[in-house]
Amino acid sequence: MQQLQQQKNRVPELIKSKVSLAPMAGITDYVLRSLVRKYSKECLLTTEMISSEFLAQNAETEITKLDESHHPIVYQICGHKPHLMKYSAEYLTKFADMIDINMGCPVNKVVKGQDGSALMRNPRLAMDLVRAVKEGTNKPVSVKFRLGYTADEMNYVEFGQQMQEAGAEFITLHARTRSQFYAGHADWKKIKELKHNVDIPVFANGDIVSIETAEEALNQSDADGVAIGRGVLGDPTLIHRVAHYFKTGEKIPTPTLEEKLDMMRIHLDEEIKLRGENVAIKFFRKFYPYYIAGIRNASKIRGVLVLEEDYNKILEYINYIKKENEICV
Repeated sequence: MQQLQQQKNRVPELIKSKVSLAPMAGITDYVLRSLVRKYSKECLLTTEMISSEFLAQNAETEITKLDESHHPIVYQICGHKPHLMKYSAEYLTKFADMIDINMGCPVNKVVKGQDGSALMRNPRLAMDLVRAVKEGTNKPVSVKFRLGYTADEMNYVEFGQQMQEAGAEFITLHARTRSQFYAGHADWKKIKELKHNVDIPVFANGDIVSIETAEEALNQSDADGVAIGRGVLGDPTLIHRVAHYFKTGEKIPTPTLEEKLDMMRIHLDEEIKLRGENVAIKFFRKFYPYYIAGIRNASKIRGVLVLEEDYNKILEYINYIKKENEICV
């Protein structure tokens, strides 16, 4: 009985901030997780999606890198072969506070491989994967999925109940279908039906990009918290500011342009430490639009930055942006 009670309490302890960093492939790497943790000491971090097939062949990989400050942290895995998912869970247990199974990725190459959102069309297999992962770890197991594969296949309530039956202890629901990808608007109200039909915590996900949208998502969904993905791009403080608001009702101001540019430089410098200068500068191109959004001549400057491969020239552009936007700062 005591052991069962301890198991029941372990997820609430991990999600007590009511905010998590949602997994994003090629985005929520070691560096971004470290930046988010710099501001938010209690939020639940999540790694990038890790392929169980890849992990079986590449145990020593940068994608699993962990700093002790990252706890509490979820390691997310994907796949459709129970034995590989069990192996991945066994291997990642030493790093993770929770293991999450991706059942929501809408990307074609993932779905064609029977992974991600494709599993919502095969709940029996999805249940087998949850059971296999639970066999491989003594940590809580969670699942992340969508409303359904298409608007005509919204099976998220039944699917969530089946995942709970298989042993999942936590759910994150992206309030879109697979066919929507990231178009349209996340339908947070639908999450309420799932929340009221399972006995495990549920986080709302999709279109949460500010304190205001986080509050609205929580109100509409009755969820236990929110998972924030693209909203942290260009603003690693967002999760901290949302968690602080949930706890105190106080709204911490968004970072100034100067603060965002300083964060951008730190982000770039840390990627260079992790990957080496040449690789990191190319890798970092995806982040420029978010950090410089809203500045004068943003599209023109972005066009220059994404082509620049000289680190010192990038620093010159950062200083140029600061000077050109002094009136707006």
